[in-house]
Amino acid sequence: MNKRLVAVLVSGLIMTSPGALADGHEIDPWEGYNRAMFSFNEGLDKYALKPITLGYKAVTPDLIETGVSNFFDNISDVGSLLNNLLQTKFESAGEDLARVSFNTTFGLGGVLDVATPMGVEEHNEDFGQTLGYWGMESGPYLVLPFFGPSNIRDTGGLIVDSITSPISNIEDDSARYAVIGLQAIDTRSGLLEAEKLITGDRYTFIRDAYLQRREFSINDGQSEDYDDENF
Repeated sequence: MNKRLVAVLVSGLIMTSPGALADGHEIDPWEGYNRAMFSFNEGLDKYALKPITLGYKAVTPDLIETGVSNFFDNISDVGSLLNNLLQTKFESAGEDLARVSFNTTFGLGGVLDVATPMGVEEHNEDFGQTLGYWGMESGPYLVLPFFGPSNIRDTGGLIVDSITSPISNIEDDSARYAVIGLQAIDTRSGLLEAEKLITGDRYTFIRDAYLQRREFSINDGQSEDYDDENF
């Protein structure tokens, strides 16, 4: 599970419903495999990730939880900076650079978010969005083990994002895996309340929310499906 899934459930839940995409076969030709992988991920979450996350929240003070989330958001801003440059969105890239600079220096390595109160906007851009920005089609919907909802384009983007992430540059294997594990727990923590909004078939709901949210993100909110009247 990753930060994109948080965006799906926090933002996508309010603008989609089960079965919202008309032609399920066209967007999800591998539904049999995807449902099997979805069940695997659900089981892993039920018996491992969610209990660990609940334990983490029970013993961790809110102040520390916020610091951990800020730290990973700061790392995410590095990826957003690179992808905004690749998309020639130089104003957004400048804001990303300002966020990383302020939060890394004055924010004690990103533990404190000093950029947001200063009015520096956050941008969540990844390489899958960059590929979509330059016209690459998404391809069929695909559920990945451990990572959850995706598609062919975004799977390729995920590989690039992983390689370019500062976390990948941690040389000590134990330390790198510990940071990745903490990131997964932090991401899951952000979903605990949002997942209560899911109705109907969980698989269909999350699939439709993911696909619509990705289209919305790639078009910077300019998709015809999300005008001011029906957002």
